[in-house]
Amino acid sequence: QVELVESGGGSVQTGGSLRLNCEASMYTYRTNIMAWFRQAPGKEREGVAGITYQGSSTYTDSARGRFTISRDNAKNTIYLQMNNLQPEDTAIYYCAAGVNSARIDQTNRGWAYWGQGTQVTVAS
Repeated sequence: QVELVESGGGSVQTGGSLRLNCEASMYTYRTNIMAWFRQAPGKEREGVAGITYQGSSTYTDSARGRFTISRDNAKNTIYLQMNNLQPEDTAIYYCAAGVNSARIDQTNRGWAYWGQGTQVTVAS
């Protein structure tokens, strides 16, 4: 069983930055794809960014241009650098790991493991 542990959340002012970290307890083929999702109060969970083991990344429209996902395979860790944060970015951010077919626009396909989440709050 793989455990995902997120860290780095917190509170910032509009325009500020945060970096989220997610460490997996081990590597398996079910951690080939790792990603960040988020869920705001009263809304469904949505994808933010994903990255393959080889380092190829994808972003949803809300993240593209402001967020950067990266990966350190030696540490089984992914990161999400978030810049120019806006109040609408306020949410619980979840780390996920899955097989090669996992996609960030589908929360229920291919994602084998989820972290507990870390809160990000952006004050206006």
